[in-house]
Amino acid sequence: MIPKLGSCYYPEHWSETQWEKDAKDMIESGLTWVRIGEFAWSRLEPEEGAQNFKWLDQAIEVLGNAGLNVVMSTPTAAPPRWVVDKWPDMLLVDSDGRSRKFGSRRHYCFSHQGYLQQSSRITRLVAKRYGKNPYIKAWQLDNEYGCHNTTLSFSTSSESSFKLWLSNKYKTIENLNESWSNVFWSMEYNSFEQIDLPNLTVTDANPIHELDFRRFSSEQVVKFNRAQVLIMREHTKMPLIHNYMGKITDFDHYEVGNDLDIASWDSYPLGFLEDRSTQNEDFKLKFMRFGDPDFQAFHHDLYRTVGRGRWWVMEQQPGPVNWAPYNPEPARGAVRLWSWEAIAHGAEVVSYFRWRQAPFAQEQMHAGLQRPDGESAPGLTQASQVNSELKEFDGIQQVQSKVAIIFDYESCWAWEIQPQGKDFSYFELVYEYYKALRSLGLSVDILPPNQKDLTGYKIVLAPGLMHFDTGLKVAIESFEGVLISGPRSGSKTLDMAIPKDLPPEVPGVVGTVASVESLRPNASILIKAGGSFNRWMETLVDCDNVIEECEDGRPALIGQTNRLYLTGWGNQEALTRIFRDACLSQNISTMDLPDCVRVRETHKHRFWFNYSEKETNVSSVSLPPSGVFWEPL
Repeated sequence: MIPKLGSCYYPEHWSETQWEKDAKDMIESGLTWVRIGEFAWSRLEPEEGAQNFKWLDQAIEVLGNAGLNVVMSTPTAAPPRWVVDKWPDMLLVDSDGRSRKFGSRRHYCFSHQGYLQQSSRITRLVAKRYGKNPYIKAWQLDNEYGCHNTTLSFSTSSESSFKLWLSNKYKTIENLNESWSNVFWSMEYNSFEQIDLPNLTVTDANPIHELDFRRFSSEQVVKFNRAQVLIMREHTKMPLIHNYMGKITDFDHYEVGNDLDIASWDSYPLGFLEDRSTQNEDFKLKFMRFGDPDFQAFHHDLYRTVGRGRWWVMEQQPGPVNWAPYNPEPARGAVRLWSWEAIAHGAEVVSYFRWRQAPFAQEQMHAGLQRPDGESAPGLTQASQVNSELKEFDGIQQVQSKVAIIFDYESCWAWEIQPQGKDFSYFELVYEYYKALRSLGLSVDILPPNQKDLTGYKIVLAPGLMHFDTGLKVAIESFEGVLISGPRSGSKTLDMAIPKDLPPEVPGVVGTVASVESLRPNASILIKAGGSFNRWMETLVDCDNVIEECEDGRPALIGQTNRLYLTGWGNQEALTRIFRDACLSQNISTMDLPDCVRVRETHKHRFWFNYSEKETNVSSVSLPPSGVFWEPL
């Protein structure tokens, strides 16, 4: 498979006389894919019953005739005003009970049945009209589920649907009261109709009430997406895609992905560093023009799994964005660097957002491959360079890595609901493990929590995994490699309670968590062998084998040689040391990489990436600023 490049284009933003030149320029720049239509509903249907598809017919014809493969989108992420006027209660309601307004995007509630009907109707219209169009080679459904905190809605539609969901799950109110342990604080219900949404309570809501609402809300996203999938399958054989986002964990991406053919995500390294990173200011300053060297790679690996091996970058940052607290210019060569790293992780397509910078509305400060006047921006030159370099390859084939991390959306919800420490974050915990592995020069796979086969892996990490799925337990029983879990792994039942026999309920680990503590940001507990625990620490007793201890005498690492449990949140020194030892036991080669250099291995090549404006030398490889280097294996 030879990766391809593309861009996001909005023909409705430009004069029809401009389309042919834009298409020609895209082709000459090395782009072969173009995504259109995801926000075009008001031009397709300016009012109910009045449809205008002729302009889109022409746009597709122009783009296709030029040689571009079109990704057509369903326009449901931005319903027009007349839809809101028809269904005024379709608007999302936040946890403070405030309804969102019209005037932006993603203003709908997933639970609203009227809007589900409207979105299905417009989906059917575009599917019937373009499902067999020869120029359309893929479809994007909606746009960026969950972006702008739009998964959880506390509307009346959500409340009524949640009550029905609970009734279907628990069958009787007695079962719910027992599962929720509602004897606590006299929270017992006499009927499902009495149950509210878990917001605006005086203090914390029951954690299982919140977790069930998270499960319900995730299922609403799956249901909404599936409605469009079923319609599309009737009218096209082209692959169906959704473009996920970075560090959006409010719904289960694996479940959404099960209904689709390809996963994609929108990669904005500088925007995410400024807007979503918890790294300190020194780190952000150091990588201001590159982004976190591991953030993009983590999501590449995650969405490769969500797409069951098939994934794209649907939107790649080409220059400064408009939505972060600060929006610096990427370093010279950074766009090429990001593109190649995505390709090395298996991206079939890297598509840049957007073709031309818009001179109006909310995104007018967001750079494109072209300036608003049509002149080339720096990102376009770098995209063309990537296209030229791709001609050196006859294909880039992925291989299963030797090391994997389990990532679980439900665990993320559980620890957001009950963090026990202000700075405890499941995403950050898993990400710290991932960063440590990458600093050792390792390629990493990310696995879902219901993984039923661990064949081929030598090391599997399961930090913070709330509960071990039955299928995963079976897979672990026959797994001959090293399993490293903890902290907080196997610490809750599915009803969000502490297990009767006390955690950790981890296959192959013998020990009891007697107590836990969350640590202040400036506190740490030293480990005798090196490194420390920060944020979180567990006191374990009755352990079958203590491998490492803390300076205060408490166990730091317990278990046997191939079933290990970490009792705290290890810093990077501790994690890299422990992971290096595990790799040594499994005959896996490691490197000690600078924080600006990362490596990715494919079937035939090892790729090197330099997230730095300085030349860097590692293992006899000299990497120029923003350098990308590949060598045969």
